Amino acid sequence: MSNWRVVKTSDEKISLAHGAGGKAMMKLISDIFLKELKLKSAGNVGLDALDDGATISVGDKTLVLTTDSHTIKPLFFPGGDIGRLAVAGTINDLAVMGGRPLAMACAIVLEEGFPMEDLTKITQSMDATTREVGCALVTGDLKVMERGALDGAVITTTGVGVANTLVTDRGIRPGNKIIVTGTVGDHGITILAHREGIAVDVDLTSDVAPLWETIEAALKVGGITAMKDPTRGGLAAALNEMASKTGVGIVLRESDIPIAEPVRAMGEMLGIDPLQITNEGKAIIAVDARKSEEVLAAIRETKYGRKASVIGEVTKNHPGDVVLDTVIGGKRLLESPIGDPAPRIC
Repeated sequence: MSNWRVVKTSDEKISLAHGAGGKAMMKLISDIFLKELKLKSAGNVGLDALDDGATISVGDKTLVLTTDSHTIKPLFFPGGDIGRLAVAGTINDLAVMGGRPLAMACAIVLEEGFPMEDLTKITQSMDATTREVGCALVTGDLKVMERGALDGAVITTTGVGVANTLVTDRGIRPGNKIIVTGTVGDHGITILAHREGIAVDVDLTSDVAPLWETIEAALKVGGITAMKDPTRGGLAAALNEMASKTGVGIVLRESDIPIAEPVRAMGEMLGIDPLQITNEGKAIIAVDARKSEEVLAAIRETKYGRKASVIGEVTKNHPGDVVLDTVIGGKRLLESPIGDPAPRIC
């Protein structure tokens, strides 16, 4: 009798959608990473929480740790570059968990032949962005790959912060108000238009920015129950993730969601919904209704929060769903995209 046995293998391959922050990426994380990585937590929030970061308990301190890789194309764009993006993205992941940024590590992989001038500009941009929030870049690594093996540069940043008040994206509760700290869709629409070489007479600029000052102002008021930064997949993906984790419903008023007119117009031209595309300088904040106006006022006093708005509320109805009250008087589900409409956008 033969000892040979048939082993089933999968011919499924990784696609760009798997890294785009939507349903495809969440399924990949669940099917592979959460399944195969057994040790998931060293603190209150671990890998299996699928939050913007994790926590490490050190004595009576709660450290927040997050890491992210950045592959944006092009490396330089209106409003920023890959250096500012890498630093701001990591700072924001710490901030929305209540973590005051303390220090950051950086690993850069470059393609052979990368211009020294461009590397200098990127490094200067990283330095300027860390200085905005007083977060030191303390260690790093550099690798170079042969020409053609990499498209320019990839930057990975890892940040650590300390949280006096830990906030997770699971804290959202019925009755909470939903605040967004400014206009949505700016980054994704800007990158798409710039990448495609679309000449427009309107001002399209990425919103990439470090948000600690804005988040800190909200935390000082109090009443914050949950936060998230709506990066890949945009506002739609972030809110759907928050709703599905807790089984609540979220009702948004389309008329109250701030969208810059150039972004709205370009989105219509490209067939892209600004609610489903990447932001890099905005946060979603769920807050106790009794504190919402005070929190909103505090946010609007900060550099990156001047166009903040209350856009909806949390309800026991529509569990796990995000419902949009449209400007024409109807209702529709605001679904999470399968993936971000554009690859390599952050």
